Amino acid sequence: MGMKNMKNYNIPEIARNVFWVGAKDWNRRMFDALIPLPQGTSYNAYLVKGEKKTALIDTVNPGFEEEFEQKINLVSDLEKLDYLVMNHAEPDHSSAIRYIMDKAPDSILVATERGIKMAGLYHELPEDRIKVVAEGDSIDLGGKTLRFIEAPWLHWPETMFTYLPEERVLFPCDFFGAHTAQGVYDDDLEDLIPLAKRYYGEIMMPFNKMGAKALEKIKDLEIDIIAPSHGPIYKNPERILEPYRKWTAGKTENKALVVYISMWGSTKEMVNAIAETLLKEGVDVRMYDLAASDLGDVARELVDSRAIILGTPTVLAGMHPLALYGAYLVKALKPPAKYGVVLGSFGWGGGALRQAGDILTPSSMEVVGTHQVKGRAKEEDLKKIEEIGRQLAQKMKA
Repeated sequence: MGMKNMKNYNIPEIARNVFWVGAKDWNRRMFDALIPLPQGTSYNAYLVKGEKKTALIDTVNPGFEEEFEQKINLVSDLEKLDYLVMNHAEPDHSSAIRYIMDKAPDSILVATERGIKMAGLYHELPEDRIKVVAEGDSIDLGGKTLRFIEAPWLHWPETMFTYLPEERVLFPCDFFGAHTAQGVYDDDLEDLIPLAKRYYGEIMMPFNKMGAKALEKIKDLEIDIIAPSHGPIYKNPERILEPYRKWTAGKTENKALVVYISMWGSTKEMVNAIAETLLKEGVDVRMYDLAASDLGDVARELVDSRAIILGTPTVLAGMHPLALYGAYLVKALKPPAKYGVVLGSFGWGGGALRQAGDILTPSSMEVVGTHQVKGRAKEEDLKKIEEIGRQLAQKMKA
C-alpha cells in the first residue's frame, strides 16, 4: 500500500463487509457559518466490499482526506476502488471526490444527473469516469447490490439514498442525520433524538413535503440499519423513523415558542405576561432571548411548536436587527406553527410591528394578536396581552 506509518483507527464494521471509514470532527463549532455545533459533528462515509467489486459511499469534509485514505486502506486497497457513490454534492460529503478518484485511477463516480452537474461546480470531473443513475438503478458488487432511490431536495436538488438489500442497510446521506461527534451507534447517545430534532429543524424542515415523499418511498424496504452522513448509525431504525413521520407531517404539540429581544426590559415584560397566561392555560412554553440563545435550540423548538410569539422593540423605525434575523429565520425554515403573536415596544416611533407583519404574512400562520406599547407596558396593556394569550390558548387547544 506504500503508506508511511499507518495509524491506528476505529473502523466499525456496521454490517457484513460494510465499514464506517468517516471522520469525527470533535471541535467544529459552526456549520454553514450559521448553525452552532455544541458536540461537533461527524462526516460518515462507508466502504462496501462485494465479492467482485468495492464501493465507497460519500466522502469527508475538507481537511480529513489523509485520515480518510488511511482508514480505507486499512480495510481495502484504495487504489483498486471500483465505485465512488455520491448521495449528495455538498462539500462536507463530496469535497474529497477528486482526491479519491486521483488515488483510485479506475474508480467511477456514481450520482444522479443533477448530482453530476452539482459536483461539476466544485470539481473538474473526468467525463469517462462518470456513471449517472436514476430511481431504481442498481450496481452489482458480487453478492452485494447497491440500489439507488432518488430523494430530491433533502436538502439539495440532487440528493439520493443508496440501499443495500442483502444487509438491509439504508444510506440516506443527510436525511436522518444529527450533528454530534459522539457515539458510533444510536444506543450510545441518550440525548440523540433532541439532537436529531435540532438538525431536522435547521436543515430538513423547509423540505418536509419532500421528506414525507421519501419516507413513503422507503416504507416497504426492509431496513435493519440506517447509516446517515452525520451522527450515529441507527441499529434501531424505528427510533428515528417514528419522529421523522411526525416531523415531516408537520404535527405540532400544544407548545408555544417565545422568541424575543428586549433592550430595556419593556418587551421582556410583555412576553413574560403572555408566557404566564399561556402556562396558566396549560400550554407548554419555551422562551428564548435571541441575544443569548443558541440558534439550534430555537430551530429544534420550531419543529413542533403550534404557536410562535415574537417580541421586538423598535430600533430606528424597524425591528431590532436580531428580531429581524429571528423573523426571517422563521420564514425561511417554514415551521408548521399554526398561530403567531407579535408584541413590541417603542420610544418615539413605531414600525417594528408593521415590518414583522410584512415578513410573517406570507407564511400560513394565523396572527392571533399584536400589541405595541410606547415606553413601558401599563396595566391596561398587560390586560390586553393576557387577553391575547387566552385567545391563543383556546385556539391552540381547539
